[in-house]
Amino acid sequence: MAHCLSCNSYVLTESAVCTSCYEHRDHLRVVQDDHDTYGLHKREWDFRYKMIKGKLAETLVEQLFLSHKYNVFRYGMKYTLPGLSLVKNNATTKQLKSMPDFVVQHCINKDTFFVEVKFRSNGRFTGRDLDKDYDYDNALIIVVSRRHIKCLSVRELRQGQEITESSCNYLADRPEFDLRKDVVIDFCDFAKTFFEVV
Repeated sequence: MAHCLSCNSYVLTESAVCTSCYEHRDHLRVVQDDHDTYGLHKREWDFRYKMIKGKLAETLVEQLFLSHKYNVFRYGMKYTLPGLSLVKNNATTKQLKSMPDFVVQHCINKDTFFVEVKFRSNGRFTGRDLDKDYDYDNALIIVVSRRHIKCLSVRELRQGQEITESSCNYLADRPEFDLRKDVVIDFCDFAKTFFEVV
């Protein structure tokens, strides 16, 4: 059983703070404690919060493919060029910034795919959400939401197809991948647990 870091009341996850221990002061999100610490500025808090949600979604998808014995390679700029400072914004830096998160490869037939992972609490992703200069037309966009894991290719998104909460473009149904539906459902259950309160 998990307990609030401040008041020791019951919370859903370890290392969490209950809602009554949160307090908003001006532009600061404050966690009350014995030391009256002020925490992160709202802008930094929002940035970190979104980054953590994205990393959770990426890890979930990575583990899903690994559980199906795929080879998974972290491909995004943050993994391949972690120390590169992108100061000047030119065509090269735009391409580097848009590198998909993973390259996944089937362990038997060696089919290889670019995969970009997105978390959307509302489960919605459309072609308008893509950067207009996104160069990876053959990439697959996997959207993790509170309830589902869905997928469309960049080409399909640009042709007007959309991922919505009610659409039926489930990752388990993608012809490119040989994924077991029951295992994907297990990972959807993980998503429900992790993103329940997001």
